Amino acid sequence: MSEPLVVIGNGMAAARLVDELTRLAPARFDITVVGEEPDLAYNRVLLSSLLAREVTRQDIELKPRSWWEERGVTLVCGRQASDIDVRLGIVRVRGGKKLPFARLVLATGSEPIRLPLPGADLPGVMTFRNVGDVDAMLRLARPGAPAVVIGGGLLGLEAAYGLKKAGADVTVVHLMDRLMERQLDARAAAMLKDAMEAQGIRVLLEAESAAVQGRRKVRGLRLADGRTIDADLLVMAAGIRPRAGLARVAGIAVQRGILVDDQLQTSAPGVYALGECAEHRGACYGLVEPAYEQARVLARHFAGETAEYQGSLLSTNLKVSGVDVFSAGDFIGESGTEPIVYSDPEEGVYRKLVIRDDRIAGVVLVGDTSDALWYLELLRNRVAISHMRDGLVFGRGFCEAAPQSASPVQAEAA
Repeated sequence: MSEPLVVIGNGMAAARLVDELTRLAPARFDITVVGEEPDLAYNRVLLSSLLAREVTRQDIELKPRSWWEERGVTLVCGRQASDIDVRLGIVRVRGGKKLPFARLVLATGSEPIRLPLPGADLPGVMTFRNVGDVDAMLRLARPGAPAVVIGGGLLGLEAAYGLKKAGADVTVVHLMDRLMERQLDARAAAMLKDAMEAQGIRVLLEAESAAVQGRRKVRGLRLADGRTIDADLLVMAAGIRPRAGLARVAGIAVQRGILVDDQLQTSAPGVYALGECAEHRGACYGLVEPAYEQARVLARHFAGETAEYQGSLLSTNLKVSGVDVFSAGDFIGESGTEPIVYSDPEEGVYRKLVIRDDRIAGVVLVGDTSDALWYLELLRNRVAISHMRDGLVFGRGFCEAAPQSASPVQAEAA
């Protein structure tokens, strides 16, 4: 008889877990997936493209309904899990449904942070996290309508790009001194800012939001220095936090996220967590790739294999507002490192490699990211680079095709 497995959350992490598990142990578990959104699991990375009307909702769907049915998975969509009884092994779903489990996986993801600004509850103030948010933004983002995005991180820039493509007049307000400060150094961030402004997106750095203006709906944003920005739509994209409330109420150990060990098990026997809601060795990952790595480990563990999650090397490889960017590792460069930089502002290309002990410690790429995965492989595998150091910044093709002494261009040793 198959073992009852319940997964709470129907996002990218849950879909990858089901995919891996049904491949490794196709008949071992009777799987039920509970998701509070009415949609099937979809690719959240493409929400800005959905907002920009570059893709459809069907395009971002990870798997069709037939895929789930073929694997015998029961989907409970549009219903929220309300309670976990760890002792009895039951998940209660709003509406009265009870789901027994032998094993439970929490893949509840994260939730956007809403800044506690005066006026933040006005109509027209929203976050950017799911397809429902996209629908709401599209209703307000009519051509020429002023829109403000608070937050110059990845999520904020994705929202700004989508709104601009939808026709809105967009301003990004960011508290820090550069965009995407967690993924880019100052020079790369400046290039990204220039590229965004070339697309007509206004960017205000070191700008602190003070209050949302308006009476019956949002009309603008007031900054701490007294400046005001008109807005018919205001998007808060100032960060995310793990959704751990369900676990906390159930008595499962939680700090920032749901605490898990190297097998992704929580403090409750038979209960596991993965993805953005999980905290492993003090780290909560807000990116897709660590969630996929965790899903592979957990599926192998459930299938009876020996598997441990050791943590993830963070890397970002994506298109932000139409600009290709990549970063990984120590891209700033701690003491004892040496940066090698190649920059071509006219072509919009920037490459920075941080070297420590004859190995790549960090990478930043803007404009041309074609060698990103190669650099990441060298970083992860701690490959010695002395034999190709002179040409390393010019990419894999150059290193493999030309003697290093014949470097035609001199990169900066900054």
